[in-house]
Amino acid sequence: MVKTYSELYHEVRHALFETQGADASQIARELVCAASGLPISEIVSGRTTHADTAATQKLQNYVERIQNGEPLAYVLGEWDFCGMTLTVTPDVLIPRDDTMAVTELAMKKAMFLSQNPRILDLCAGSGCIGLALAHRVKDARVTLGELSPAAIRVAKKNIVDQRLTGRVNCITVDAMKPASKFLGTFDMIVSNPPYVTDAEYERLDPSVRDFEPKMALVGGPDGLDFYRAIVKNFSSALKPGGYLCFEFGMGQHDAVREILEQHRYTVLQMREDTGNIIRAVLAQYKGEET
Repeated sequence: MVKTYSELYHEVRHALFETQGADASQIARELVCAASGLPISEIVSGRTTHADTAATQKLQNYVERIQNGEPLAYVLGEWDFCGMTLTVTPDVLIPRDDTMAVTELAMKKAMFLSQNPRILDLCAGSGCIGLALAHRVKDARVTLGELSPAAIRVAKKNIVDQRLTGRVNCITVDAMKPASKFLGTFDMIVSNPPYVTDAEYERLDPSVRDFEPKMALVGGPDGLDFYRAIVKNFSSALKPGGYLCFEFGMGQHDAVREILEQHRYTVLQMREDTGNIIRAVLAQYKGEET
């Protein structure tokens, strides 16, 4: 029996309710829209738009993946962040609201940098932070630095999709090694590096631990390996008086502050996320001792 998309929506919502609870309706809308290519207004209106076989099979696959714990973003293949719709795959972290704290902190400072500022988004993943900065700061030249070849492919696609190829590029960069001279110097470096501890990783929700890339999550025994490495390896890539913005995990702010201050940075501001957790820092580099 051929069903309408409205009927399929109600079936999907019911099927997902046990595992998704209050989110079942929203997820059902997203899945049916993705499978059908129709706007939600047409799906829930009750109009007799009948689903074809291909869309029905695609929807069934989507529902099974959600029921198996896969995050909605990976099922859809895209996610919204800071007004952009970005491609996401299991090769990159899903952009989260938490990351708006460091993004907004960097944006606020970047608006007052010198003309045509150079900004490096280190451990860029999907490129969400750097692309958001490029959208907001219209004369910025942004480099997305990432080690994973698969993540680089995602970031490059997002650069093209956001029509920012003229001002944003993506290159292979290893944050754990000294910055290459060919990078030149930047007015600002912003980074959301791996900061989950080894022990915390084992306790992560399965939707994160089983699907999102481990190399983008785990930052060593205390979660701070990348912060130590970045201030050691990439301070030389900052212009005199340049700025460094970090995202970090809950409760890590004092340790990150100490790492920065030990390496001749002045902490200018800490910022909370929407859950009132201190999540990001802006610091200025004093430069090498003379």
